[in-house]
Amino acid sequence: MKQYERKTENRIFIVLFLLLAIVSSCLMYFRTREEPIQRIIDVTEEVSFSISMIPDYNGVPYAEINGNVPFITCEDTEEYIRFSEFDELGRCGIAEAVIGEELLAVNERGSIGQIRPSGWQTVRYDDLIPDKYLYNRCHLIAYELCNINDDARNLVTGTRSMNIYGMLPFENMTVQYIHNTGNHVYYRAVPVFQDEDLVCKGILLEAYSIEDNGEGLSFCVFCYNIQPGIEIDYQTGQSRRMDYQIEKQIPLEKEYVLNKRSMKFHDPDCEGVLTMSENNKEIRIATREELLSEGYTPCGICNP
Repeated sequence: MKQYERKTENRIFIVLFLLLAIVSSCLMYFRTREEPIQRIIDVTEEVSFSISMIPDYNGVPYAEINGNVPFITCEDTEEYIRFSEFDELGRCGIAEAVIGEELLAVNERGSIGQIRPSGWQTVRYDDLIPDKYLYNRCHLIAYELCNINDDARNLVTGTRSMNIYGMLPFENMTVQYIHNTGNHVYYRAVPVFQDEDLVCKGILLEAYSIEDNGEGLSFCVFCYNIQPGIEIDYQTGQSRRMDYQIEKQIPLEKEYVLNKRSMKFHDPDCEGVLTMSENNKEIRIATREELLSEGYTPCGICNP
């Protein structure tokens, strides 16, 4: 009788174990389908870039660096995300990732108002900035690219201009490429601090499409952490209006020729328009700022 009871207990244990395994597998399946895979590792490697490579700001929110060629390429398509730990001043470091469709954001971004990156100041200039506030909490790797919102190692104090006109066009370009091709992109963001400044001078952005060896997407740009009309103390994050009188310029609409494949926009008389495929061509009347916000970049020949 006791032997029969022991066998019964063993059968019950095996059944319960199998049920637990099945439930765990189901939960893992649905979790995988709802949330992108996120492997987050610390970054320690150096970047072959120095602040002396940055051209003087000329009113354009970003500048090509190294001939617009990334300093590093990648052959591995295994997806990952890496963030640096803070330095002794509490500043962010390099952030990099190999991004595919599984890493892209699937939900609306939540609040990050509780995070105060190094040099953070809450200040507004209602008559100079359309959205009023000077600073944004800027993601080094955009939320839409990695589905990580509130990791403080991925957030820096950045101007509204850098966030919207400097970084966003390249982030949108990267997302669009991944959606259109299903390929992977190596992506790196490097905040550039000078000496003991708490606010970065800007962010070096690099991207390289892996499966086609950079043919579909490749860029290396520096996005200036500048707000027109505002003078910033990068050591502390404090700011003030510039001394000279600022003329409020209204963006002008004009005719541009868009290349929907390369995401470049041209002046109508640009020589690049002559060789453009009609399938990729679109004529648009818009402001330069509108095209930049949609992810288009200016042609390097005509510089519209």
